[in-house]
Amino acid sequence: MKIITSGEFFTEKKNTTSTQINEKQLDNIVLDIITQVRKDKDTALFRYTEHFDNVKLDSLLVSESEFKEAREKVDTSFIEAIQEAKQNIRTFHEAQKEQSWFMEKENGIVLGQKVTPLEKVGVYIPGGKAAYPSSILMDVIPAQIAGVEKIVITTPPQQNGKISPYVLVAAEEVGVTSIYKVGGAQAIAALAYGTESIEKVDKIVGPGNAFVARAKKWVYGDVAIDMIAGPSEICVVADKSAPVNYVAADLLSQAEHDESASAICVTTNKELAEEIKIEIEKQLETLERKAITEKSIEQNGRIIVANNEDDAFKVVNEIAPEHLQLMIQNPTEKVNKVKHAGAIFLGNYSPEPLGDYFAGPNHTLPTSGTARFASPLGVYDFVKKSSIIHYSQEALLEATNKITNIANVEGFTAHANSIAIRDQKGG
Repeated sequence: MKIITSGEFFTEKKNTTSTQINEKQLDNIVLDIITQVRKDKDTALFRYTEHFDNVKLDSLLVSESEFKEAREKVDTSFIEAIQEAKQNIRTFHEAQKEQSWFMEKENGIVLGQKVTPLEKVGVYIPGGKAAYPSSILMDVIPAQIAGVEKIVITTPPQQNGKISPYVLVAAEEVGVTSIYKVGGAQAIAALAYGTESIEKVDKIVGPGNAFVARAKKWVYGDVAIDMIAGPSEICVVADKSAPVNYVAADLLSQAEHDESASAICVTTNKELAEEIKIEIEKQLETLERKAITEKSIEQNGRIIVANNEDDAFKVVNEIAPEHLQLMIQNPTEKVNKVKHAGAIFLGNYSPEPLGDYFAGPNHTLPTSGTARFASPLGVYDFVKKSSIIHYSQEALLEATNKITNIANVEGFTAHANSIAIRDQKGG
């Protein structure tokens, strides 16, 4: 893991260029997939599943017998853990519920806002390198609290043509049984435009690989999306009070997601930086996903030595990380120094995986610096709002001249007439 100064970090960031798949090439692939799914519907989904996942399916929908089989394969301790996590997540997100509201003014004026849940939501659950039952809870529960009527899930099948039993059990625990064995850009296209098997939804949520993210970007406008999710990120701010082995373990917890994941530590102590680097190398040897984690650390891992605490938080706010851990003395007093972060974990006993699985706040978070303007997934993502306006005749007449004045200045005489006509006798 590379150790650099904060000055080197800002220079490096300024000069960074993308090494991802060529964007034009990615667009061409994704747009072709979307076009084919819109044209051939289920036939295209079967074709792409066989091509990309090496699985030939007879049906896209997970059957009742598959749910039953999954339940038999999963041990009780996992189910108990999921149930407690489910309750924690539900309790936290219940606090996010918004209500419709109205205000009454003089002369019979009533203004307000009506909050309405979305009708249909599609949840994408990644597959491939790992299974993510926790994402089922995080993406489905806020939608249910919001009042969404219909929730469906798409996720890539395993080599045996089935879905991870842990994913199926988690879905069953939250009451979602409409699960389709399709992943990638083709799943996003199916949710956005509909096929014979999969109904078009109003919004698509959930992270995925580069093809999934790009597909969500292209279908946005025809359907709503939560965000364009990039690789997982963690930034740990550490001082000498932070146990070195904790810091290393927490950085590695995100690096193991995939080779593109980012793990960064910011400290003002050069000696601590060296200790963390040595500990990371030591812990790497024990990991099951060592190859992936090691590549992630080599490519995107950094220990940044800042000049002072203010400089450290300047680095943090430039990164705008998905996950931020403050492993420093008196972390609650330093939260106000953070301007941009998806989720903030305070102290040595609040590691990032606590948020991934159990604490309650959502783990679907803004990545790639989008925490500068975006928020974690929440109940608010599954509602829409309508303005309510009621004027009495008396109130409208009092405002007529002002409204027509503005309309005429803008050149919209029909707008002005719509108001003025109501000022005429007998109108």
